[in-house]
Amino acid sequence: MADTKEIGAEWVDAFNAHDEARIRELDAEDVVLEAPGEVRVEGIDASTEYAMGWLRAFSDARLNVSKTFVDGDTVVQEFTFEGTHDNTLSGPAGDIPATNRRLSGRGVQILRVEDGKIAEARLYFDQVEVLTQLGLMPEPAAATA
Repeated sequence: MADTKEIGAEWVDAFNAHDEARIRELDAEDVVLEAPGEVRVEGIDASTEYAMGWLRAFSDARLNVSKTFVDGDTVVQEFTFEGTHDNTLSGPAGDIPATNRRLSGRGVQILRVEDGKIAEARLYFDQVEVLTQLGLMPEPAAATA
């Protein structure tokens, strides 16, 4: 059986390969996923669909993990998401039509592994940075001293 760090690395590899079957295989049936925008989904179908929504919207999507930390059954991965928004991104707030803009943003995911499967996933990224890079909101004002 793969260890916690390996499960996290396998999930990233599956995401980067856009391998829906492998993503599904790595999640527990009752996985819980939380993400920015008050996203909370439960179950393997909803969790897999969340990942696939990003992969469909960014056909060249890739996660580049820069740091990995493991503590018991938990793996934390600091990453950069890169991709071109060339299809509709569907989410709880509605659909975002393709902007054909390039996105490069940092994030962190925390995965809890149980019995060789991902039981919980928490994803953190800057929504303002995403919307700004996609041209959907203006650049934030610079801080002045």
